[in-house]
Amino acid sequence: MKQVKQIVVALLLFVATTSFVNAQSKVAHIDVTQLLSAMPEMKAAEAELKKLQETYNADIQASMTELRNKFTQYQNEAASKSKEENDKRAVELQGYEKNIGEAQQAAQQEFQKKQAELFAPISEKAKAAIEKVAAAQGFDYVIDAQAGGGLIVAKGKDLLPDVKKQLGF
Repeated sequence: MKQVKQIVVALLLFVATTSFVNAQSKVAHIDVTQLLSAMPEMKAAEAELKKLQETYNADIQASMTELRNKFTQYQNEAASKSKEENDKRAVELQGYEKNIGEAQQAAQQEFQKKQAELFAPISEKAKAAIEKVAAAQGFDYVIDAQAGGGLIVAKGKDLLPDVKKQLGF
């Protein structure tokens, strides 16, 4: 019985201490995705990436058109060529096809590299602004309020307007 009382007292002290600590912590939330999409730098970066993507797509489409034209030409001339010549042409077309696939992969990798290069400083700027606003307003924790981001209740203060003001927009 004495041991049960000790466990109950210890449990009550633990709950009281935890409640006290939780009551002392200030929590706010912000939708980081919404913040990033509202930043002028992000809009400029997205426009640059769109232009780059269009350039890559145009190059690949031109290569695909060239491959289709060569295929059609070789197919039309196949009857008048020897088996060896047709085999040689088939290998040539496969080489073109392989080169186009490699070019597509290289373009995708370059695009991702450029995207990371452009987005990293923007994300760092947003994070610094969030930290500055949170510190100025005395918040211990700031949770990303993006839908599906793990936030169940958003009754705390939303820092989005204050962070936008900090960033000057």
